[in-house]
Amino acid sequence: MTLRKLGLGLVFLSGAVIGGLALAFLVVYFRPELLVRTRSVAAPEPTLAAAPAVNLPPAGAAPAAVDAEPADPRPAVVAERSFALAVHRAAPAVVNIYTARVVTEQVQPNSFEQLFGGFGPRYEQHVQRALGSGVIIDDAGHIITNNHVIANATVIRVRLADGRSADAKVVGRDPDTDLALLVIKLAKLPVMTLGRSDRLQVGDEVLAIGNPLGLQQSVTHGIVSATDRKQLGLATFENFIQTDAAINEGNSGGALIDAAGELVGINTAVIAKNSDPTGVEGIGFAIPVNLARGVIREILERGHVVRGWSGIVADDFSDEQAAQYRLPHGGVVITGLYANGPAANAGLRAGDILLAVNGRVLRNAQDGLTQLASTSPGVTVKLRVQRGAEVREVDCKVVQRPNQV
Repeated sequence: MTLRKLGLGLVFLSGAVIGGLALAFLVVYFRPELLVRTRSVAAPEPTLAAAPAVNLPPAGAAPAAVDAEPADPRPAVVAERSFALAVHRAAPAVVNIYTARVVTEQVQPNSFEQLFGGFGPRYEQHVQRALGSGVIIDDAGHIITNNHVIANATVIRVRLADGRSADAKVVGRDPDTDLALLVIKLAKLPVMTLGRSDRLQVGDEVLAIGNPLGLQQSVTHGIVSATDRKQLGLATFENFIQTDAAINEGNSGGALIDAAGELVGINTAVIAKNSDPTGVEGIGFAIPVNLARGVIREILERGHVVRGWSGIVADDFSDEQAAQYRLPHGGVVITGLYANGPAANAGLRAGDILLAVNGRVLRNAQDGLTQLASTSPGVTVKLRVQRGAEVREVDCKVVQRPNQV
């Protein structure tokens, strides 16, 4: 009898234990916060610093979103690399330029006219439209852009990033640098801060902002690939910034900005893979803002750019050719002279080798042209030239370069 009672007691005790465990499991499953609270009371006090408080959801609250992640303690590298602030600062001052001009073309004779003949040439006119970009540079509404964007245009329309638009008037043009200055009459205009292109270094990051293919306010990213690029055949006076930032049709006249959002260049041209037989991926060029500054100042003060001129037409003289004349390096050969020009009146001849201007040895024909152009009209320069075996110094009085507009 005693053994039977003992067995029944064990059975009852086992059932109670199992039931208790089951009840505890259910409590933990449906009320896990009870277990957390129990543990937090039993946990020892921190010895160095208090742990941050954790706000637990109340009982019955919906669970947190599945994609919720704890804060990443690592530095926000991606955010620090963003150029959003530079774009926010500069982009409002970049405008879209739409132009229209009337083009007259000769019409090919039709079959009837070819058959009977006797008909004079026929001409038809149509409106040719183009697009480009520009940059607002002051509160007065002046806009810098490329000359080729607005050349021969009868209508120039400007559209701002904020949606406003206005007709633009040409203040002045400088085809020798492919720059033009426009003006619009609107209030409260965003203005681009002009930077310093002479501080650019190869490898600096830059952004191109413009209206490529009509896609307004497009931004592309790249680096400065080179500076002082010349002899590209894009303009008379060349000193380009080269960049791999994508520049496409419609970007011309737009802004090349640095990481601070300041203007460092005016986008002007691109060598594209599709149009170049060498298969280059894309090499863009921009006119340095320092050069644009001088052009803007001259246009605002005089209506055009004043440059020195000597009447010399020159070409490069290679090192191989120089060796034939026992010269240490190549130079510039005079291939032609304007009649009654300063150089012709000074006694220079076609075939003379131009070695230096005011003692500065010339690197190439572009260098000589730039030095003479930067000389103020009325100033006399010393030209060192070689004719045959004779080297001589010639005084040449520089005059104002004829208006090319």
